[in-house]
Amino acid sequence: MDALFKSEAGELVVAIPESGIDMAWLAQPLAELGLTTGGSFTKLRVESPATWRWSSFDAAFLARLLRQLEAPGHRIALEGLPRELEKLLALALGGTPAVAPEIARQPGLRERVGLGALSATDSVRAFLALLGEVVRLLPRFIAGRAKMRRAELVEVLAESSSRALAIVAVTNLLMGAILAFVGAVQLKTFGAGIYVANLVGIASARELTPILTAIVLAGRTGASFAARIATMQGNEEVDALTALRVSAVEFLVLPRVVALSLLMPLLYIYGCAFALLGGLAVAIPILDLSATAYAAQTQQAVNAAQFAIGGLKALVFGALVALIGCHYGLRAPRSAAGVGAATTSAVVISIVGIIALDAVFAVCANALKV
Repeated sequence: MDALFKSEAGELVVAIPESGIDMAWLAQPLAELGLTTGGSFTKLRVESPATWRWSSFDAAFLARLLRQLEAPGHRIALEGLPRELEKLLALALGGTPAVAPEIARQPGLRERVGLGALSATDSVRAFLALLGEVVRLLPRFIAGRAKMRRAELVEVLAESSSRALAIVAVTNLLMGAILAFVGAVQLKTFGAGIYVANLVGIASARELTPILTAIVLAGRTGASFAARIATMQGNEEVDALTALRVSAVEFLVLPRVVALSLLMPLLYIYGCAFALLGGLAVAIPILDLSATAYAAQTQQAVNAAQFAIGGLKALVFGALVALIGCHYGLRAPRSAAGVGAATTSAVVISIVGIIALDAVFAVCANALKV
């Protein structure tokens, strides 16, 4: 074996052999390898062949050599090491590599606005792609050929309907009672207390019940969709579906969108009943009305067109909530924080989307004079 160490005027040269550092040298005394003691070196230079492929053994051997040569307060300069090996050697010595600190540049206002606009555009594009994929897969679902588990479909149906009955009933009951109380205070002054039935009936059937029910389900069911799919994303279950050539949209998104779209109109009718009941419970004692008179006035004020508009809103809102929840679940980062961020984004964007869509419905209804 050629000499491993050479001394040149205060400089120690380590000649790395073609085969690299032998693992046995880590336990062998350095004197037996040719290192002369008593010399004071200020520089350690590594000479290596062109075909040298360094490994962790090289870093461990050089770290051992430096510990033996360096005295307290005396540092030895290194030359001839690859940058990656310098970092590994610093770790072997128990320190951190000397890297110049990078100062993060804070983006300006225009840059933040531009980055936000690009991110929003990308999110909208991905959402529209998801919507198109769901629409394309609907015929397969109707024909019964969609790739999904029936047990999961039943679970989604239960999550979107029976388990939400209590909170939908309570919120709509209180909303109807509040409407009746506010209306009664004002209308009683003019002797038109009977028209509280009109106020509660039209407002509930046309606007408030579909909106309120959709918001409740956005915070409950839509958030559940986002959290569950985001967790599956973090556990690489979505990747497993892709590896098995199963579409994640068909297996996870389609049943949720269909279930919530179909069940929202039913929950809307259910919520309307409790909203009218809440108005009745307040109007009877405050306005001294009979239940028969209140019911007759409600039947006269609320026609089928009001329920048709409300039911259509409920259908669209249900699809929107499910799509947004699944969209943010599929785009969630693969971490626990990503699950929380996806859930929060799904709820916030769902509520904003519901209000925006309701405004579109109002404009269209006004243009059609419905």
